[in-house]
Amino acid sequence: MTLDTRPSLPAPVFATWVRPGPLARAALPATWLATRAAMVLLLLWDGLGTGGVTREVTGLYTHWYGILARGAFPSGDPLWQYPPGAGPVLLAPGLLPRLGYVHAFVALTLAADALVTYVLARGGREPRGAWLWVAGLPLLLHIPLARFDVQVTALAVLALLAQSAGRSPRTAGVLAALGALVKVWPALTLLGVPRGRSAKEAWTAAVASGAALLLLLAFAFDAPLSFLSGQSGRGVQIESLGGTALMIARHAGWPGRVRYRYGAFEVVGPHVELVAAAALALTVAAFGVLLWWRTRARAWSEATPYDAALCAVLMFTVTSRVISPQYLVWLLGLTAVCLTSRYTTQARVAPLILAAAGLSSLTYPVLYADVLAGTWTGCAVTAARNALLVGAVFVSFRSLKKGTKE
Repeated sequence: MTLDTRPSLPAPVFATWVRPGPLARAALPATWLATRAAMVLLLLWDGLGTGGVTREVTGLYTHWYGILARGAFPSGDPLWQYPPGAGPVLLAPGLLPRLGYVHAFVALTLAADALVTYVLARGGREPRGAWLWVAGLPLLLHIPLARFDVQVTALAVLALLAQSAGRSPRTAGVLAALGALVKVWPALTLLGVPRGRSAKEAWTAAVASGAALLLLLAFAFDAPLSFLSGQSGRGVQIESLGGTALMIARHAGWPGRVRYRYGAFEVVGPHVELVAAAALALTVAAFGVLLWWRTRARAWSEATPYDAALCAVLMFTVTSRVISPQYLVWLLGLTAVCLTSRYTTQARVAPLILAAAGLSSLTYPVLYADVLAGTWTGCAVTAARNALLVGAVFVSFRSLKKGTKE
């Protein structure tokens, strides 16, 4: 394995982005404040499209907080589908009791958002990564403020930046483990750790810290593994690749229908189980492809861990039975990390992610009534978003593979 320091050519769309300097340093926080103020206003109004974006935090998270505060996970709730690390995240707003749960949750989400912006701006060599995060997150409207995906993305971003130039693989492993215990995907941030001592240190730290935290949560809470039953029962969500195909098939006479289950609107009817099985098979195949890449990769640059993480999360997002709009928060964060390095191979993926984020806010909440009804408008918007994500997968993997050849 060799260290490849050849810079990849960034896509033309980034050629005019702001360069380092006093104006850029002032413009970034000003843009963050303006865009986040607009997101908060949208959250307070919550009347765009179908509305109800805040229902999870005002209803579900608040309800779970009451159960978690009594020392138990919501084991009897089919909507509880998160690893045990999500418990402390949902309990954290209790540290700000004067604000009330919802206001405290939003405040902590904004704090995590600000932290991501800061570390991208200070930890990266290129300003375009921080700018993509600051300008890209508002494309999802106010959804990021009413979910805890920003907090998870912050852990993943920190884990990746800790790997830069071998800074601290042990820290990267601990942060990745913390993120994986909240939502599994941050474990993929360790996929691109260079082989050898760094990989050994990162994975040892991840396993040790993850096991220790899991043991601690098992002592502190009842039913820490109750989320597994909720995950196993999930079907095909209408916004996933398979769900979108079935919604389009309704126009050709397929007799399926939409039903609300496990916190999402899913497609039920003939052949749905086959579609779900196909999605699982594609996920397994994606895992195999990533392992194949890792065994054959020879040239590693400082950006390879970033690029590999983005490619992996893209693959698992696209092949999932569920593609919720908040998943784009993950992809925006990982894309932003890639763009902090001049050696990234993923510059051409970034416009596809940004476009997919914009279309995701149309699928929910703006045009969600059409998506639910399966109108041609709803199908077209969802299919276009998914096509961008599929295209991003192919561009991402091809670029990653090409960039790690000797």
